[in-house]
Amino acid sequence: MAVGEIQGLLRNPSGFHIIKLVDKRDGEKSIITQTQARHILIKTNALVSDSEAQKRLEELKYRLEQGDDFAKLARAYSQDPLSAAKGGSLDWINPGNLVAEFEDVMDSLSENQVSEPFKSRYGWHIVQVLARREHDNTKKAIRVKAEQQIRQRKFEAELQSWQRQLREEAYVEYRLVDK
Repeated sequence: MAVGEIQGLLRNPSGFHIIKLVDKRDGEKSIITQTQARHILIKTNALVSDSEAQKRLEELKYRLEQGDDFAKLARAYSQDPLSAAKGGSLDWINPGNLVAEFEDVMDSLSENQVSEPFKSRYGWHIVQVLARREHDNTKKAIRVKAEQQIRQRKFEAELQSWQRQLREEAYVEYRLVDK
């Protein structure tokens, strides 16, 4: 509806209504920068040391510099089961969705640049940034805020109910001692 527009007759359980939109608030816009990236992960374990994982990724990066396809290398060598099948693709990533070590490296790269091997809590990575875009995240931010408020109200109602139940079940006996 546009400001000043009148909505036709509406009926609901409480009666008939005519609605006129008097004003519209934009509210706070939530614009975020999303990053489209792909990566190759080598996990460390008892058989693969940090230095071996780092060396493997350095070899893969060299192959990329020589013209090998990132997606093919990711499918063949990445140990991230979710992204490896998609050629290492992580799709569009919102800020705060990944571990800090990964995001810091990813944010420092320009488009189409491949990182040096780096370590996170999941293992060793190389990452390539494919693109960046501004995304209006307002609807999702409003939805998340509403969900938090509803959760908080339910929590407070349950807390009051629990406290009331404790008071009802509590037994306090006063004893006066004569001296």
